Amino acid sequence: MGEALNGLKRSHYAGDLREAHINQEVTLMGWVQKRRNLGSLIFVDLRDRTGICQVVFDTAVSEAAFEKANAIRNEYVIAITGKVMKRQSVNPNLPTGQIEIFAEELKILCESEVPPIHVDDNDEANERLRLKYRYLDLRKPKMQNYLFTRHRIASAARRFFDSHGFVDVETPMLTKPTPEGARDYLVPSRVNPNKFYALPQSPQLFKQLLMVSGFDRYYQITKCFRDEDLRADRQPEFTQIDVEMSFVDEEDVRAINEELLKYIFKEVADVDVALPLNKLTYHEAMTRYGSDKPDVRFGFELKHLNDMFVDTEFKVFADTLASNGDIRGININGYADRYSRKDIGKLEDFIKTYGAKGLAWIKFSGDEMQSSINKFLNEAHVAEIKARFNAGDNDLILIVADKPSVVFDSLGALRCEVAKQLGILDPKDYKFLWVTDFPLFEYDEEENRYVAKHHPFTSPKDEDVDKLESDPANCRAKAYDIVLNGYEIGGGSIRIHNSSVQERMFKALGFTEEEAIEKFGFFIDAFKYGAPPHGGIAYGLDRVVMLVTGTDNIRDVIAFPKTQDAKCLLTNAPSVAEEKQLGELYLELTPYEKGNA
Repeated sequence: MGEALNGLKRSHYAGDLREAHINQEVTLMGWVQKRRNLGSLIFVDLRDRTGICQVVFDTAVSEAAFEKANAIRNEYVIAITGKVMKRQSVNPNLPTGQIEIFAEELKILCESEVPPIHVDDNDEANERLRLKYRYLDLRKPKMQNYLFTRHRIASAARRFFDSHGFVDVETPMLTKPTPEGARDYLVPSRVNPNKFYALPQSPQLFKQLLMVSGFDRYYQITKCFRDEDLRADRQPEFTQIDVEMSFVDEEDVRAINEELLKYIFKEVADVDVALPLNKLTYHEAMTRYGSDKPDVRFGFELKHLNDMFVDTEFKVFADTLASNGDIRGININGYADRYSRKDIGKLEDFIKTYGAKGLAWIKFSGDEMQSSINKFLNEAHVAEIKARFNAGDNDLILIVADKPSVVFDSLGALRCEVAKQLGILDPKDYKFLWVTDFPLFEYDEEENRYVAKHHPFTSPKDEDVDKLESDPANCRAKAYDIVLNGYEIGGGSIRIHNSSVQERMFKALGFTEEEAIEKFGFFIDAFKYGAPPHGGIAYGLDRVVMLVTGTDNIRDVIAFPKTQDAKCLLTNAPSVAEEKQLGELYLELTPYEKGNA
């Protein structure tokens, strides 16, 4: 049971009190972080969202408050009234460490059972337990700071857009299923039997229609949904900062978004982002870093080695070259002594998860060289490898030979893994990068056709329009991603605004005219009535917050996230629907056997 406030009003937040408040009467309300009974004195650390303040219960001040304080325990919700005094034993590690409050009155507003997790930043409870009791997990100062930072980023974005002529427009949450991209979350319609809405993967079509409607500059901070396999930096429902602009080209969109990023990072993290941001083409990013979202805080760049091994007797390299594969390597320069043969074996295991079959290595130490392929290397090979990698003492060359996609994936991931192991990554070193000129299409081997690399509404480069039908593999897009420290935080493009080009795009993707009209007829029709050139971008807000706060888990910066198998442990969603609900929706369930999903 708990007492009522009975008109008692909080005067201050606990974390805001300082020496300037000494001798003032204050009323605080919050949770008991810790209680220490020293016999004649009881000390309580009172916590609210601003911090912790020490409260002293002394029989000389109030016997009634002291007696009540004997009953309180951790996580009790209390209200205290008392006088701010100079603290006897100063705590330099606490912002309120110069003062303490001598309590004159105590109200126990709500009792608490012993919590299943400690409300402490250093609590080591496993994540599943934390998510089950998320409301306790969110009491931790660190977790609250993550969400406060999220709030500040969203607020800063809104201020920026408002001051630059953008209008905030809400778009529908119940929309039409899409045939491209990730799987949709479907919502059955009760009033339209056997028909379905989809939750939006993005507001893409609607924001383009807003440009056709003449709004010129649009933004929205909105939820999106994708039914896809999850990783640490993904969630089935996530939040986008969505932007679209009319009468713009690629440079216009990038310029305003650079200003946005500069503003947000100065306001929230007090970081000065130097403009203009660096820019790499997709081809450069892949060939130098093995990734279209490269972390450029460190080197270890990829080097192409095919020409060096055309006459090699090493079967792995020879077979790779014969099948039009790639041989590439990276130089872990200056850190060879950190890697034993056993350690290199673990790196080989790591790249095998990316499809690579093996890892060749060459280690330089003074004038000595060790290598897993030593007997296949002659003096010319060694000299050329040294020159190509600018290799010297204490350098370790790691080489992968396979089909190009596997080489890029494995070495791109390996360079980041090694940098992480070496501890050379500073989370506060923000290295932004534009990646441009993406392929318009990528080949889907399962569907045996080309699919859109980004989405079907991305414009081809002007000089590549004629390749839509004749050479789709080499057709480049007016697309651009904004990358930060190895994460894509935003992606966008100039859109197709010409209905005939859009029809050619659908045809290149394998849609018949009837299929295109069925799926996108409303969209195609709109473009017949005057569509301005337009383009935009969408940021993953959750991912931006994750990088600003320095956590490596996107679930930390979402109030009530899902697990990697898309479950909410707090509410036990998703759950079984009642037969009556299924009947109202005209749905009948197919029996499910584990392993056949």
